Amino acid sequence: MNTRSIGIACAALGCLLLAACAGSPTEEKKSAAAPPATPAAPPPPAAPGSVTGRILFAGAKPKPKLLTGMDANPQCLKQHGGKPPASEEIVINEDGTLANVYVWVKSGPVPATPVPATRVRLDQVKCVYVPHVVAIMAGQELEIHNSDPVNHNIHPLPMENREWNESQPPQGEAKIKTFPTPELMIPFKCNVHPWMRAYVNVAPHTFFAVTGADGKFTITGLPPGDYVIEAVHEKLGAQEVKVTVGTDAKTADFTFKG
Repeated sequence: MNTRSIGIACAALGCLLLAACAGSPTEEKKSAAAPPATPAAPPPPAAPGSVTGRILFAGAKPKPKLLTGMDANPQCLKQHGGKPPASEEIVINEDGTLANVYVWVKSGPVPATPVPATRVRLDQVKCVYVPHVVAIMAGQELEIHNSDPVNHNIHPLPMENREWNESQPPQGEAKIKTFPTPELMIPFKCNVHPWMRAYVNVAPHTFFAVTGADGKFTITGLPPGDYVIEAVHEKLGAQEVKVTVGTDAKTADFTFKG
């Protein structure tokens, strides 16, 4: 082999080695177009749970007490057929449960909730506050009505919020009030009719309930976690129970003794 043939052969070999190191254009294009690895999707959040229960009464059932003082007001007494109605201080249902018990989440990982835009109604009907126990969130509007043909005087007695005392004419315009600070069992009275009483509960969230004629309560929308549920009655005091909420419904019953 002459010198020229050796040079041609070396040049050809060098081109082959260069092409092998650089790779084919098709391979480069495929490598550049390959998408990055997709990270694993996080697990979905746990569904909210709930707490449900009953408020039971243990002991001898007290005799119903009639509202004291209405006898002296013919206008109010006439609306009840000439006989004062029973007091709502302790209302025991036919199945042995208690009505008018305020139940709320006292502590736990409650989510932040906006102040509801809906108003809560408190009325004065036949010289009685209706309902007897009210539940609202701090900052939520309380709409107070006078459906009676007589004058009333609304006078809440809070400890943490501002006290006020205003008259309301017969079937007059509703009064719209708010309570900025959480506070339990704020007494409402009427200076004109001293037997009138209602209790307004102001919570920092919307996870609360008031028992009715079935003595039951349900609080929904709670994320998993450990909670303290409190039941409060105007005469029988307060009780607490601890519950661990998952994605199912938990039961929390209370028993008050007379």
